[in-house]
Formats: sequence, C-alpha cells, structure tokens
Amino acid sequence: MLAMSDTCSDALQRMGAPLLGGALILALWTSLADAASPEGTWHTEPDQKGQTAYVVAKPCGDALCGTMTRAFDANGNEINHPNVGKRLFWGMVPEEGVYVGRAYVPAKDREYPGTLRVQGNTMKVQGCLGPICQSQTWSRVD
Repeated sequence: MLAMSDTCSDALQRMGAPLLGGALILALWTSLADAASPEGTWHTEPDQKGQTAYVVAKPCGDALCGTMTRAFDANGNEINHPNVGKRLFWGMVPEEGVYVGRAYVPAKDREYPGTLRVQGNTMKVQGCLGPICQSQTWSRVD
C-alpha cells in the first residue's frame, strides 16, 4: 500500500509542473484579454432615432483616437450623416485596465472626460460630467 502511495505521489509531482505552468499561461492570457486594445472598427449602439455608426479606433501620436467612418439608419442602410468623419474620442491612453481621454457626444454637441473598456468583442464607452455618466456598449466589427 505504501508503494502505491509513493507512485501516486510521484505521478502527481510530475503532473504538477505542467499543470501549474498551464494555469500560469491561462492567467496571463486572461489578463492580456482584459487589457485588449480598442484598435479596430466598432459598431455603436443605436441612438434615439435608431441610427448606428462605425467608429475606427487607431493610434494618433502617443494615444488612441476614434473617428466615425460610416452611419446607418434603423434598417441598417448606410446613410449620409453630418458626423461621419468627426473624431468621437481622442487622447485615450491605457490606465489601470481602461483607456482614459476625451470623448465627443454628437447628440449633446459636447465633449467630456471619457473611458474605453474592452472585454472580448465589446467595448464600453463612457463619458462623465461630474458624477453623471452615460455609456454605450459597442461591438467589434474587425
């Protein structure tokens, strides 16, 4: 019985290193996924008219900026929109798991301090004026 225990103990010791290594790789991959870059094309939530847009996020200097590149009506048809070509966020830099900078809200025609938080294929975009915040969740297009 003692020999069997030693054999099981040896087997567990041999398996322990690969399992621990796998767990560390999984933990690292998960933390990298949480800190995913917002670079790419994002599809916004519908506004009050049901219109949506594509926003392309890319580097601008030492930060990240996002520009509206296309707009769509409530039926998904591409439309001409006065905000196509406008920068919706800029100066976004990574800070403790989020990107922090400035955001423009077309419906309010104002800019606010803003944050971007990417999780998988979604990005929460938030702007705040004092204690009052509004946010949207955008979906990754590419």
